[in-house]
Amino acid sequence: MKETVHIWDWPLRLFHWLLVVAVVGAYVTGKLGGDLTEWHGPIGALILGLLIFRILWGFVGTKHARFASFFPTFGRLIAYFKGNWQGVGHNPVGALSVIALLIVLATLVGTGLFANDDIAFEGPLFNLVDKSLSDRLSGIHALALDVLMVLLALHLAAIAFHHLVKKNNLVLPMLTGKKRVPPALASSVPSVGALRFLMTVAISSTLVWGIWSGDLADYFKPIESLQTAALRLGW
Repeated sequence: MKETVHIWDWPLRLFHWLLVVAVVGAYVTGKLGGDLTEWHGPIGALILGLLIFRILWGFVGTKHARFASFFPTFGRLIAYFKGNWQGVGHNPVGALSVIALLIVLATLVGTGLFANDDIAFEGPLFNLVDKSLSDRLSGIHALALDVLMVLLALHLAAIAFHHLVKKNNLVLPMLTGKKRVPPALASSVPSVGALRFLMTVAISSTLVWGIWSGDLADYFKPIESLQTAALRLGW
């Protein structure tokens, strides 16, 4: 006998599905180019905001959204592979997938801030580095995209495996927030505090706006000056 409990809070679910749409949009606009290129940057800004939100929410969100609740420690991984792990949120292997996806997406967005395509796209921080460094970061950006495609393929394969073999639907809980679990593990998450959600959104939006509007670029000018001086000295 299992009980239905609420495990995924709505901000986490909203983040998840907005990220899915944004990643697809960034991939399409980046690959097709043309007039769609002008949308690549704004979509990248959305992804950056979502990533900042998720990192913050990993510390202030509800129980199962917090990194501390699912971080794949060595002990948790050993327990999982021995069949002794018990939990209702991300299992340790799923947690590895989540963290890997966040790292790769952060690499994509971070390099995209300085990247260029020699045609129509320049990241909002492109002018803070020389062209050769921008080109190298653009190469890393492309490599990170390939890595992301592999991770997404593995992610989808894992979802299919759980659904078809283990009879465990992972998609539905991310839509409804609810999951059927053994009574011993039945503990619903508390309600989301409006203040912490709004504060998290405000911080994320402010950081993204500062980057894209150029306000934060002023803080990088000393670094830019040092880089220019180093190049002139042949360092």
